[in-house]
Amino acid sequence: MATSSWKPKGTSLPSTIIIRLGKFVWTTMWQIMMSKLAPPSKKGEYIRPESQFRQAIGTDAGNPYPPAPGRYTLFVGLGCPWAHRTLVVRALKGLDEVIGVSIVSPSSDQGIWVFEKPEEGCHTLPELYQLAQSGYSGRSTVPVLWDNQTKTIVNNESAEIIVMLNSQFNQFAKNAALDLYPEDLKSAIAEWNDKIYHTVNNGVYRCGFAQSQEAYDQACDELFTTLNEIDAVLETNRYLCGDRVTLADVRLFTTLFRFDIVYYGLFKCNRRRIKDYQNLGAYLRDLYQLPGVADTCDLESVKRDYYGNLFPLNPGGIIPSGPDVSNLMESHNRETVGKVSASSSIN
Repeated sequence: MATSSWKPKGTSLPSTIIIRLGKFVWTTMWQIMMSKLAPPSKKGEYIRPESQFRQAIGTDAGNPYPPAPGRYTLFVGLGCPWAHRTLVVRALKGLDEVIGVSIVSPSSDQGIWVFEKPEEGCHTLPELYQLAQSGYSGRSTVPVLWDNQTKTIVNNESAEIIVMLNSQFNQFAKNAALDLYPEDLKSAIAEWNDKIYHTVNNGVYRCGFAQSQEAYDQACDELFTTLNEIDAVLETNRYLCGDRVTLADVRLFTTLFRFDIVYYGLFKCNRRRIKDYQNLGAYLRDLYQLPGVADTCDLESVKRDYYGNLFPLNPGGIIPSGPDVSNLMESHNRETVGKVSASSSIN
């Protein structure tokens, strides 16, 4: 009796030529899309463009943007770590009744931020930028600090906006006594900000948006070198600059909150999770549990904005069901960090 050689249809792999063609087409398309999404250097390194609107709110004579309740609005994307910084400072300072917030969401088809409902007659963030500056041709990013009176953008650089929110609205703030940028710590804050911006805040993007193995390897090495350094510092410091929370902690927090959720997997930052660090994990929980901070953290928006809209990194658009972040409400036991070692040294 002859042995049957029948095989079910559709079980074999595509032919070699189809595999090679598919790889060539996809790689070419990926490089084109990535060059628009994340402009690279010649080595394939992601280069983040600078913000263009850099005015300041203040009480100096002649400043067209004085502090006033209800005059300014923050346009933010809930998934964006840079915009998230402004929401954290707004919450910590108690400015919820002083500075308005309007939410924008990324459009996967258009590659731009769109309003949930029209603002200033605009349906998209690029339209708002055009309203502020006719003929504007740069990137339309969040956060945006908008002046409702003059109908223009005051500032779109998160690092500068959070400094303004910390100091310029104290007469209206519920928590005016909190100073996240104290004079005696400004030098230390600046040093941490410089290091953390390049290797961590932007470092995760340098990993995820790298367009060469060399660029990725360098970014990944620098990222985890800095995370290890921070973890060591947090052994004896409750916060980056000692026992007081500062803007340096705020700037680090929004990246750490997203790390295990998206950067660990989607951006290939998978050497170690933040929750697995003895000190960084507890530090993240400490910051998350500060009054009002948890309310600024939208897990589902973070997953939707990254997994659902970064098509070159996740072509299928499938959004993962996890991870479980309930551990962020577990005890952190960091209230005595630094104080214990100080008392021990006296004894």
